[in-house]
Amino acid sequence: MQKEFENDLESSLFWLRGEGILLYPTDTVWGLGCDATNEIAIQRIIELKRRPQNKSFVILVANEEQLQLYVNKMDDALSAYLAEVRKPTTVIYPNAGGLAPSALATDGSVAIRICRDPFCQQLLLKSGKPLLSTSANLSGQTAPALFKEIDPIIRCGVDFVVRYRQKDNNRSEPSTIVKWHPEKLGIKQNPIEIIRL
Repeated sequence: MQKEFENDLESSLFWLRGEGILLYPTDTVWGLGCDATNEIAIQRIIELKRRPQNKSFVILVANEEQLQLYVNKMDDALSAYLAEVRKPTTVIYPNAGGLAPSALATDGSVAIRICRDPFCQQLLLKSGKPLLSTSANLSGQTAPALFKEIDPIIRCGVDFVVRYRQKDNNRSEPSTIVKWHPEKLGIKQNPIEIIRL
């Protein structure tokens, strides 16, 4: 298992250095991923998924240090909130920088999750890049919780398929999504808006 993990990691890093796209397990559902700073790779994912251009993506980072490279400010209140939640939680930040244009929503906001999955953690730390992540399904289909549920079009359309956790039968769910409103911090309003539990 450890050898498979290391081989998957090495191959994933090879493809991420170019414009490659991966099929890989995350801390939620199986995902399609690429370097979130590489516009060509993102466009390849959009084409593979047959996805509308204006639909938002999720960005994965390894920790708060990586997160701060792409958002204006990580507030202590948000850090405390994320430390307490048990379910994977994606946060929509109002402004972002350092990412490819298509990684951002049309209003300039970005959805980012600190990913705790061991494979993703290693991939993020070793690549030093944020990962663009989207569920591994054609647009309009259900997000696959298990590898065996992934459409063959998706499996055959990527540069590399991670073997780690392919036989895992534990069903994962999509993350909680919250929106961060830093402008509410000083006016006694909750700066965290729940979008999806």
